[in-house]
Amino acid sequence: MTVRGPHSSVVERTLPPGPAGAGGRALAVIVACQLMVAVDGNIVNIALPRIQAGLGFSPGGLAWVFSAYSLAFGGLLLLGGRAGDLLGRRRTLAAGLLVTVAASLLGGLAPNAGVLIAARALQGVGFAFAAPAALSLIAVTFPEGPERHRALGVFSTVAGLGITLGLVLGGLLATLSWRLVFLVNVPIGLAAVLLARRHLPETERHPGRPDLLGALTSTAGITAVVHALIHASSAGWTAPATVVPLLLGALLLAGFVLVQARAARPLIPLRLFARRDRSAAYAIFLLLFAAMGGSYFLLSLYVQDGLGLGPPAAGAAFLPLALAQFAAARSAPRLIPVFGAKPLIVTGAALLLADSLWLASTGPADGYWSGLFGPLLLLGAGLGLGFVPLNTTVLAGLAPGTPAPPPACSRPSSRSASRWASPSWSPATAAPCTAPRTPPGPTSPTAWPPP
Repeated sequence: MTVRGPHSSVVERTLPPGPAGAGGRALAVIVACQLMVAVDGNIVNIALPRIQAGLGFSPGGLAWVFSAYSLAFGGLLLLGGRAGDLLGRRRTLAAGLLVTVAASLLGGLAPNAGVLIAARALQGVGFAFAAPAALSLIAVTFPEGPERHRALGVFSTVAGLGITLGLVLGGLLATLSWRLVFLVNVPIGLAAVLLARRHLPETERHPGRPDLLGALTSTAGITAVVHALIHASSAGWTAPATVVPLLLGALLLAGFVLVQARAARPLIPLRLFARRDRSAAYAIFLLLFAAMGGSYFLLSLYVQDGLGLGPPAAGAAFLPLALAQFAAARSAPRLIPVFGAKPLIVTGAALLLADSLWLASTGPADGYWSGLFGPLLLLGAGLGLGFVPLNTTVLAGLAPGTPAPPPACSRPSSRSASRWASPSWSPATAAPCTAPRTPPGPTSPTAWPPP
């Protein structure tokens, strides 16, 4: 519903309770959409060797299968969130999914490498609009309190499991044809759109002009920074192809901050970062994803090229990660009232640090059980235990009508600059999208699941 604020401003509230079971059906649709986003982020990983052989990619060109997605998704994520406010979040969700369906069909039928890269970029565009809308719909469907916490727990668990499910499903489909890892999105996406129109509420539109200057500076800045990181591993950190776009991106992002400070309807109201605990949570998100951005990409190649596993076995190799993440994410909401958010965040970060150190010490003589099984358990437990309290901290203390800070996902969406190179990370994809807004306001969160 909507109410009038002090200056006749419209403030959006959570929708009134619907019939019994309506919330469960709505959550199922939202989770299904998020599962599609999470699966798609990693389903291509296991199929990389076959994609390379099928379309004649060079090792450097193969990285653009992920880099094109990262540039589009990260660059347009803020604009996608704002579109949900202007057009309605259910409408934006459906439109984003339809774009993704079209892109997946194009990727599955791609006759050459160029068309496949274009399809991946178009997938990033679609998900950049669909993901923030899905998260916002949790906030307007479930009232603040235990009901929303339970919905967030389910959403976070499924988002995390979807990443590993993408690796497993990718292994199975790649055995038949690498094209199936794209075509599988077509029926799933169409079904999600139909179910969304039937079971999800449409939200109030917020009239007003979009912050086009903010969208332009943020998109161009993020794209320039990611482009520089992509080329750093091959051209070097001092090469003009790295330094020029990196400096340009930094200037554009600084300009974005200035634009947001003066804009009447900013994409990211800077006052949201006034709280130290919220700012600290975002700093932790940034550091964690900067360190972990390429883990899934490199591990998916390692289990095939290093350990010699076929696609189905390579996908199944990540099941311990999924099980550990599922158990930790299920436990985190019950542990927060007992221990508080801070100890869980510290514990989760410590587990992720241990995972990184263990992987760094793995040598050529190590097999799966001695070199990978343990780190995967630590990675899953750290992700599941740390991200729920981080998102809780980010959302704490938001007054009604206040736009939520932008958790950005993404997601596992940042990938390596070359087949064995450093991850291409961007600020817009530096935090998981496992958190809905509390409560919804005139600006949608831009977010996505952990890698």
